[in-house]
Amino acid sequence: MENGDRIKLIILISLCREKLHELEFVNPIAEIVRAETRDFEIVNYKATSLKDIEKADKIIICGTSLADFDYLKHLENFEWIKNCKKPILGICAGAQIIALVFSSKLRKMQEIGMIKVKFDEEFFGINQEIEAYSLHNLGFKKIGEELQPVAFSEKGVEAFKHNSKHIYGILFHPEVKNKEIIKSFIKIK
Repeated sequence: MENGDRIKLIILISLCREKLHELEFVNPIAEIVRAETRDFEIVNYKATSLKDIEKADKIIICGTSLADFDYLKHLENFEWIKNCKKPILGICAGAQIIALVFSSKLRKMQEIGMIKVKFDEEFFGINQEIEAYSLHNLGFKKIGEELQPVAFSEKGVEAFKHNSKHIYGILFHPEVKNKEIIKSFIKIK
């Protein structure tokens, strides 16, 4: 990257109630980001401030464990998403948060293990069926009007994008398989 293209800072927002869970749901994403750029910070969603959001160049909202639903009790901590002009990627629980902020509805939708995901259009360089690693209990019952579904599994929507902003959600875990999605997100302008 040239100096003008240098990433200022990527904020990784942890949704993990237990710090130990970050080893599985945040650290693998941090390793991918570290390989692309050294400039990142990890903050817990309960401690994320507007100052953190303002200094970030991009934001990744990470997933959490199957039994952790605390983040759903604190949607007010994510109101900043609606007006954010910076690229945001939500992974698993992070995608659920973004979807809820944009008036989507969740439902029970357990997927654990490898699944087939079919993309309807190009999404971070992917426009075909892929095999992806999934680990979630909730999926999307309804996607809000500002969001457009772009990928599906047998059970439902697996990825979406905002209609006019660089805001994306992925229900599966690209940090486990399909790391190129995170790398492509890091490179968008």
